[in-house]
Amino acid sequence: MTYRNTETDDFFRAVLSLENVDECYRFFEDVCTVKEILDIAQRLQVARMLYDKKSYTEIGEATGMSTATISRVNRCLTYGSGGYPMIIERLFAEKKQ
Repeated sequence: MTYRNTETDDFFRAVLSLENVDECYRFFEDVCTVKEILDIAQRLQVARMLYDKKSYTEIGEATGMSTATISRVNRCLTYGSGGYPMIIERLFAEKKQ
C-alpha cells in the first residue's frame, strides 16, 4: 500500500503553504486531534534526544514515552528516509543563528 497519491500531495502542499507557527496551529487543530499533534511533537522530541545520543532511559524519563515508541523512532531515525535528521539539523541551524 502506498500513501503517495493526489490526496496526500494536496495535504503536503497545504502544509507547505502555511506561513507561520500560528497558521500551523490553526490548520493542525482542524486536521488532527490534540493527542495526535502532541504525539507527533513528542516523537520529534525523542528523535532530537536520540540524535543527541541520549539513552532510552533518559528519553523515557524526560518524555514518558515507552521504550517501544523510542525504539520505533530510533529505527526511523537510523533507517528511515532521512526526514528526522533533515528537520533536526534545520532546527538546530535556526537556533544557532
